[in-house]
Amino acid sequence: MRDAFSDYHPIVNFIYFISVILFSMFFMHPVCLGISLAASIAYAICLKGIRGVRFSLRYMIPMLVLVLLIQPMFQHAGMTILAYLPWGNPLTLESIVYGVAAACLMAAVLQWFYCYTSVMTSDKFVYLFGRIIPSLSLVLSMTLRFVPKFQAQFKIVREAQRCIGRDITNGTILQRIRHGMKIVSVMISWSMENAIETSDSMKGRGYGLPGRTAFSVYCFEKRDGWLLVVIFILIIYIMTGSILGGVTFEYFPMIDGQIENVYAITIYIAYCCLCFIPVTLHIGEERRWKLLQLRL
Repeated sequence: MRDAFSDYHPIVNFIYFISVILFSMFFMHPVCLGISLAASIAYAICLKGIRGVRFSLRYMIPMLVLVLLIQPMFQHAGMTILAYLPWGNPLTLESIVYGVAAACLMAAVLQWFYCYTSVMTSDKFVYLFGRIIPSLSLVLSMTLRFVPKFQAQFKIVREAQRCIGRDITNGTILQRIRHGMKIVSVMISWSMENAIETSDSMKGRGYGLPGRTAFSVYCFEKRDGWLLVVIFILIIYIMTGSILGGVTFEYFPMIDGQIENVYAITIYIAYCCLCFIPVTLHIGEERRWKLLQLRL
Protein backbone atom coordinates (compact mmCIF):
# COMPACT_ATOMS: atom_id res chain seq x y z
CA MET A 1 0.00 0.00 0.00
CA ARG A 2 1.22 3.51 -0.82
CA ASP A 3 2.41 5.69 2.04
CA ALA A 4 -0.22 8.24 3.12
CA PHE A 5 2.23 11.02 4.03
CA SER A 6 3.93 10.77 0.61
CA ASP A 7 0.62 11.70 -1.05
CA TYR A 8 0.54 15.10 0.65
CA HIS A 9 1.72 18.26 -1.07
CA PRO A 10 5.51 18.52 -1.57
CA ILE A 11 5.71 21.72 0.52
CA VAL A 12 4.23 19.81 3.47
CA ASN A 13 6.73 16.97 3.04
CA PHE A 14 9.66 19.36 2.69
CA ILE A 15 8.81 21.53 5.72
CA TYR A 16 8.23 18.45 7.85
CA PHE A 17 11.55 16.79 6.99
CA ILE A 18 13.52 20.02 7.38
CA SER A 19 12.04 20.54 10.86
CA VAL A 20 12.59 17.00 12.17
CA ILE A 21 16.11 16.79 10.72
CA LEU A 22 17.13 20.12 12.27
CA PHE A 23 15.58 19.20 15.62
CA SER A 24 17.36 15.84 15.52
CA MET A 25 20.68 17.57 14.83
CA PHE A 26 20.45 20.18 17.60
CA PHE A 27 18.51 18.43 20.39
CA MET A 28 20.95 16.40 22.46
CA HIS A 29 18.44 15.58 25.16
CA PRO A 30 18.27 11.76 25.55
CA VAL A 31 14.46 11.71 25.49
CA CYS A 32 14.37 13.72 22.25
CA LEU A 33 17.07 11.52 20.71
CA GLY A 34 15.12 8.39 21.61
CA ILE A 35 11.89 9.79 20.17
CA SER A 36 13.57 10.89 16.94
CA LEU A 37 15.41 7.60 16.45
CA ALA A 38 12.31 5.49 17.17
CA ALA A 39 10.12 7.60 14.85
CA SER A 40 12.66 7.55 11.99
CA ILE A 41 13.07 3.77 12.18
CA ALA A 42 9.30 3.24 12.41
CA TYR A 43 8.67 5.44 9.37
CA ALA A 44 11.46 3.74 7.42
CA ILE A 45 9.75 0.41 8.12
CA CYS A 46 6.46 1.87 6.86
CA LEU A 47 8.17 2.99 3.66
CA LYS A 48 10.52 0.13 2.83
CA GLY A 49 9.60 -2.66 5.20
CA ILE A 50 11.92 -4.47 7.57
CA ARG A 51 14.20 -5.57 4.71
CA GLY A 52 14.86 -2.00 3.65
CA VAL A 53 15.72 -0.90 7.18
CA ARG A 54 17.89 -3.98 7.65
CA PHE A 55 19.86 -3.02 4.54
CA SER A 56 20.53 0.50 5.82
CA LEU A 57 21.33 -0.66 9.36
CA ARG A 58 23.85 -3.13 7.96
CA TYR A 59 26.11 -0.21 7.06
CA MET A 60 24.99 2.16 9.79
CA ILE A 61 25.58 0.00 12.88
CA PRO A 62 29.35 -0.52 12.33
CA MET A 63 29.80 3.22 11.88
CA LEU A 64 27.81 3.96 15.04
CA VAL A 65 29.79 1.39 17.03
CA LEU A 66 32.97 3.05 15.78
CA VAL A 67 31.72 6.46 16.95
CA LEU A 68 30.72 4.97 20.30
CA LEU A 69 34.19 3.49 20.80
CA ILE A 70 36.19 6.47 19.58
CA GLN A 71 34.30 9.15 21.55
CA PRO A 72 35.38 8.03 25.07
CA MET A 73 38.98 7.60 23.85
CA PHE A 74 39.33 11.24 22.82
CA GLN A 75 36.83 12.94 25.16
CA HIS A 76 38.13 12.80 28.73
CA ALA A 77 35.98 15.45 30.38
CA GLY A 78 33.68 14.42 33.18
CA MET A 79 33.76 14.02 36.92
CA THR A 80 32.86 10.31 37.20
CA ILE A 81 36.08 8.40 36.41
CA LEU A 82 35.45 4.70 35.78
CA ALA A 83 38.95 3.58 34.82
CA TYR A 84 42.18 4.69 33.19
CA LEU A 85 43.12 3.83 29.64
CA PRO A 86 46.49 2.12 28.96
CA TRP A 87 48.02 5.43 27.86
CA GLY A 88 46.96 7.16 31.08
CA ASN A 89 43.87 9.13 30.03
CA PRO A 90 40.75 8.73 32.21
CA LEU A 91 37.62 6.94 31.00
CA THR A 92 34.61 8.82 32.36
CA LEU A 93 30.95 7.95 32.57
CA GLU A 94 30.00 11.29 31.03
CA SER A 95 32.10 10.64 27.92
CA ILE A 96 30.49 7.21 27.44
CA VAL A 97 26.97 8.62 27.82
CA TYR A 98 27.83 11.45 25.42
CA GLY A 99 29.17 8.89 22.92
CA VAL A 100 25.88 6.97 23.10
CA ALA A 101 23.96 10.23 22.56
CA ALA A 102 26.17 11.19 19.59
CA ALA A 103 25.68 7.75 18.04
CA CYS A 104 21.90 8.00 18.47
CA LEU A 105 21.93 11.49 16.95
CA MET A 106 23.84 10.31 13.89
CA ALA A 107 21.58 7.28 13.49
CA ALA A 108 18.42 9.38 13.73
CA VAL A 109 19.65 11.96 11.20
CA LEU A 110 20.73 9.26 8.74
CA GLN A 111 17.39 7.48 9.06
CA TRP A 112 15.48 10.73 8.49
CA PHE A 113 17.54 11.40 5.37
CA TYR A 114 16.78 7.85 4.25
CA CYS A 115 13.07 8.59 4.61
CA TYR A 116 13.53 11.98 2.95
CA THR A 117 15.04 10.47 -0.20
CA SER A 118 12.15 7.99 -0.38
CA VAL A 119 9.41 10.64 -0.04
CA MET A 120 10.93 13.75 -1.63
CA THR A 121 11.43 12.49 -5.16
CA SER A 122 13.21 14.49 -7.85
CA ASP A 123 9.95 15.70 -9.41
CA LYS A 124 8.80 17.09 -6.05
CA PHE A 125 12.08 18.91 -5.57
CA VAL A 126 11.96 20.40 -9.05
CA TYR A 127 8.34 21.41 -8.47
CA LEU A 128 9.30 23.34 -5.31
CA PHE A 129 12.52 24.99 -6.46
CA GLY A 130 12.39 24.79 -10.25
CA ARG A 131 11.36 28.42 -10.65
CA ILE A 132 13.42 29.82 -7.77
CA ILE A 133 16.75 28.10 -8.47
CA PRO A 134 16.22 26.17 -11.72
CA SER A 135 19.83 25.17 -12.37
CA LEU A 136 20.58 24.03 -8.81
CA SER A 137 17.28 22.19 -8.45
CA LEU A 138 17.90 20.38 -11.73
CA VAL A 139 21.42 19.34 -10.69
CA LEU A 140 20.28 18.14 -7.26
CA SER A 141 17.30 16.23 -8.64
CA MET A 142 19.46 14.54 -11.27
CA THR A 143 22.05 13.66 -8.64
CA LEU A 144 19.48 12.18 -6.26
CA ARG A 145 17.93 10.26 -9.13
CA PHE A 146 21.28 9.05 -10.44
CA VAL A 147 22.39 7.28 -7.24
CA PRO A 148 19.57 4.67 -7.03
CA LYS A 149 19.58 4.31 -10.81
CA PHE A 150 23.33 3.66 -10.76
CA GLN A 151 22.90 1.04 -8.01
CA ALA A 152 20.18 -0.77 -9.95
CA GLN A 153 22.26 -0.79 -13.14
CA PHE A 154 25.33 -1.96 -11.22
CA LYS A 155 23.37 -4.98 -9.95
CA ILE A 156 22.24 -5.80 -13.51
CA VAL A 157 25.78 -5.58 -14.90
CA ARG A 158 27.25 -7.62 -12.06
CA GLU A 159 24.63 -10.35 -12.45
CA ALA A 160 25.34 -10.48 -16.18
CA GLN A 161 29.09 -10.78 -15.57
CA ARG A 162 28.48 -13.44 -12.91
CA CYS A 163 26.50 -15.57 -15.39
CA ILE A 164 29.53 -15.77 -17.68
CA GLY A 165 31.98 -16.37 -14.82
CA ARG A 166 33.49 -12.88 -14.70
CA ASP A 167 32.36 -11.71 -11.28
CA ILE A 168 34.77 -10.17 -8.76
CA THR A 169 34.43 -13.35 -6.67
CA ASN A 170 35.70 -15.67 -9.45
CA GLY A 171 39.29 -16.58 -10.22
CA THR A 172 42.63 -15.47 -8.81
CA ILE A 173 43.36 -12.04 -7.38
CA LEU A 174 44.52 -10.69 -10.76
CA GLN A 175 41.46 -12.15 -12.48
CA ARG A 176 39.19 -10.59 -9.85
CA ILE A 177 40.84 -7.21 -10.43
CA ARG A 178 40.31 -7.57 -14.19
CA HIS A 179 36.66 -8.52 -13.66
CA GLY A 180 36.18 -5.54 -11.34
CA MET A 181 37.80 -3.19 -13.86
CA LYS A 182 35.53 -4.60 -16.56
CA ILE A 183 32.43 -3.89 -14.48
CA VAL A 184 33.68 -0.36 -13.71
CA SER A 185 34.36 0.23 -17.41
CA VAL A 186 30.85 -0.90 -18.34
CA MET A 187 29.33 1.37 -15.68
CA ILE A 188 31.34 4.39 -16.85
CA SER A 189 30.24 3.78 -20.45
CA TRP A 190 26.63 3.44 -19.32
CA SER A 191 26.84 6.66 -17.27
CA MET A 192 28.20 8.66 -20.21
CA GLU A 193 25.61 7.24 -22.59
CA ASN A 194 22.83 7.96 -20.09
CA ALA A 195 24.05 11.56 -19.72
CA ILE A 196 23.99 12.06 -23.50
CA GLU A 197 20.48 10.62 -23.75
CA THR A 198 19.28 12.87 -20.93
CA SER A 199 20.82 15.91 -22.61
CA ASP A 200 19.19 15.10 -25.97
CA SER A 201 15.82 14.50 -24.26
CA MET A 202 15.99 17.85 -22.42
CA LYS A 203 16.96 19.65 -25.61
CA GLY A 204 14.11 18.00 -27.51
CA ARG A 205 11.63 19.11 -24.83
CA GLY A 206 12.76 22.71 -25.07
CA TYR A 207 14.53 23.02 -21.71
CA GLY A 208 15.86 26.52 -21.13
CA LEU A 209 13.82 28.17 -23.89
CA PRO A 210 11.92 31.34 -22.95
CA GLY A 211 8.22 30.90 -22.36
CA ARG A 212 8.50 27.18 -21.67
CA THR A 213 5.80 25.93 -19.25
CA ALA A 214 5.91 23.00 -16.86
CA PHE A 215 3.20 20.49 -16.03
CA SER A 216 2.53 19.56 -12.42
CA VAL A 217 0.18 17.02 -10.84
CA TYR A 218 0.40 18.55 -7.35
CA CYS A 219 -2.47 20.54 -5.93
CA PHE A 220 -2.60 22.12 -2.48
CA GLU A 221 -5.76 20.77 -0.86
CA LYS A 222 -7.58 21.46 2.39
CA ARG A 223 -6.01 18.46 4.13
CA ASP A 224 -2.54 19.80 3.25
CA GLY A 225 -3.42 23.12 4.86
CA TRP A 226 -4.68 21.48 8.06
CA LEU A 227 -1.63 19.27 8.38
CA LEU A 228 0.68 22.22 7.72
CA VAL A 229 -1.06 24.20 10.48
CA VAL A 230 -0.58 21.30 12.91
CA ILE A 231 3.10 21.02 11.97
CA PHE A 232 3.70 24.75 12.47
CA ILE A 233 1.92 24.72 15.85
CA LEU A 234 4.10 21.84 17.06
CA ILE A 235 7.26 23.47 15.68
CA ILE A 236 6.51 26.79 17.41
CA TYR A 237 5.73 25.08 20.72
CA ILE A 238 8.90 22.96 20.58
CA MET A 239 11.09 25.92 19.62
CA THR A 240 9.58 28.04 22.40
CA GLY A 241 10.25 25.27 24.90
CA SER A 242 13.81 24.95 23.65
CA ILE A 243 14.44 28.71 24.01
CA LEU A 244 13.03 28.64 27.55
CA GLY A 245 15.34 25.77 28.47
CA GLY A 246 12.80 22.97 28.56
CA VAL A 247 14.96 20.48 26.65
CA THR A 248 18.41 21.40 27.96
CA PHE A 249 20.67 18.56 29.03
CA GLU A 250 24.27 18.77 30.19
CA TYR A 251 26.79 15.97 29.78
CA PHE A 252 29.90 17.75 31.06
CA PRO A 253 31.30 18.15 33.65
CA MET A 254 28.49 16.01 35.07
CA ILE A 255 25.20 14.64 33.74
CA ASP A 256 22.39 17.06 34.55
CA GLY A 257 19.07 17.86 32.87
CA GLN A 258 15.34 18.15 33.25
CA ILE A 259 13.45 14.94 32.52
CA GLU A 260 10.55 14.79 34.98
CA ASN A 261 9.62 18.47 34.80
CA VAL A 262 5.94 18.95 33.84
CA TYR A 263 6.71 21.59 31.21
CA ALA A 264 9.48 19.44 29.76
CA ILE A 265 7.08 16.48 29.51
CA THR A 266 4.66 18.57 27.43
CA ILE A 267 7.53 19.41 25.07
CA TYR A 268 8.39 15.73 24.76
CA ILE A 269 4.77 14.95 23.93
CA ALA A 270 4.70 17.69 21.27
CA TYR A 271 7.99 16.45 19.82
CA CYS A 272 6.68 12.88 19.80
CA CYS A 273 3.51 14.00 17.99
CA LEU A 274 5.62 15.83 15.40
CA CYS A 275 8.00 12.95 14.74
CA PHE A 276 5.27 10.31 14.53
CA ILE A 277 2.97 12.23 12.15
CA PRO A 278 3.89 10.12 9.07
CA VAL A 279 3.61 6.85 10.99
CA THR A 280 0.22 7.87 12.40
CA LEU A 281 -1.06 8.79 8.93
CA HIS A 282 0.26 5.54 7.49
CA ILE A 283 -1.39 3.39 10.18
CA GLY A 284 -4.67 5.32 9.86
CA GLU A 285 -4.70 4.87 6.09
CA GLU A 286 -3.90 1.18 6.42
CA ARG A 287 -6.78 0.65 8.87
CA ARG A 288 -9.14 2.59 6.63
CA TRP A 289 -8.14 0.42 3.69
CA LYS A 290 -8.73 -2.79 5.65
CA LEU A 291 -12.18 -1.59 6.73
CA LEU A 292 -13.07 -0.88 3.10
CA GLN A 293 -11.93 -4.38 2.12
CA LEU A 294 -14.04 -5.93 4.87
CA ARG A 295 -17.11 -4.01 3.67
CA LEU A 296 -16.58 -5.27 0.15
